[in-house]
Amino acid sequence: MTSTTTMRDIDAERLRRWRLVLGGDQADGTGVALSGRDAAMDGTLTALYGRGDKAGKSPVGRERSAGLGGSAPSVARWLGDIRTYFPSSVVQVMQRDAIDRLGLSALLLEPEMLEAVEADVHLVGTLLSLNKAMPETTKETARAVVRKVVEDLEKRLATRTRATLTGALDRSARVSRPRHHDIDWNRTIAANLKHYLPEYRTIVPERLIGYGRAAQSVKKEVILCIDQSGSMAASVVYASVFGAVLASMRSISTRMVVFDTSVVDLTDQLDDPVDVLFGTQLGGGTDINRALAYCQSKITRPAETVVVLISDLYEGGIRDEMLKRVAAMKASGVQFVTLLALSDEGAPAYDREHAAALAALGAPAFACTPDLFPEVMAAAIEKRPLPIPDTA
Repeated sequence: MTSTTTMRDIDAERLRRWRLVLGGDQADGTGVALSGRDAAMDGTLTALYGRGDKAGKSPVGRERSAGLGGSAPSVARWLGDIRTYFPSSVVQVMQRDAIDRLGLSALLLEPEMLEAVEADVHLVGTLLSLNKAMPETTKETARAVVRKVVEDLEKRLATRTRATLTGALDRSARVSRPRHHDIDWNRTIAANLKHYLPEYRTIVPERLIGYGRAAQSVKKEVILCIDQSGSMAASVVYASVFGAVLASMRSISTRMVVFDTSVVDLTDQLDDPVDVLFGTQLGGGTDINRALAYCQSKITRPAETVVVLISDLYEGGIRDEMLKRVAAMKASGVQFVTLLALSDEGAPAYDREHAAALAALGAPAFACTPDLFPEVMAAAIEKRPLPIPDTA
């Protein structure tokens, strides 16, 4: 193959890609005609993103610059097509765009629609927001979709979370006068190397490091206080999974509280995060003060308690009372953590004034990814500085 032929092929491929991106309007300048798989792929893109000059109708009847037809079956076929032509990560983005651009939320109440979607955290959030409107014929399918996402998240997050927190619990229970069989010899030797006696070829430890006798008892109490307003959907999903993981650890007593303008304690459902999620009600207002008042009433061992508030801090309740409660909890010995989001969605919108007020109380607010959450909890358990991301 000559270099001229190679360049010609490269140019043709470049034009083909630009044609798919630009959508085939007369002014796109590519002059490329598509056929076969490329034409089918272009059709799926056009159905969602349109060609700008050709208005279509969304499946819920609103005028848009695209269209997927007028029924759930046609949308289900489209969902199957995009899974054929695009990788999973792209499918999830296109599904999200379809829900936002074309108002497909109503069609998520159709069983055949749910069976066709590529499930992810954002879809779960949408289903939870539709929970109360969902017909009985769809609820079992919706639960199956949610359970698949939850199980995938647990596989990804549970092992590392348990390992990280188990280490933190052991270190937090370390004592300076341990019984002989409770001595942590590796750390004891490392801490006493300066007392090595060459003539005896041994170390004479001045300080023993060991673990407490509470290995089988509850060492820490964790209260997850989660804002269930509509903007916190992804955070609610991840928090429910982490709540279930924490509840599975015998050394941690875990309580899960969700709130909007009312407060609901979902602790008795923590053995199944799917039940927790369907016990939430996304949307509505926000009363952080009322939620913290409830959490405060459940604290019996302040010095051994970690309270995690997950909220964008847009308070609809009594701001000054909220701040007083946080100050009182911290003064009593509670480790207080404020997360503006618990998700992979990047920097969230939040109330900066309230965040600054909490930081002044020694409770800085920051967004946290699911991968960072175990480290945050470990630091809170050990009462050491939190690993706050630089972007917070």
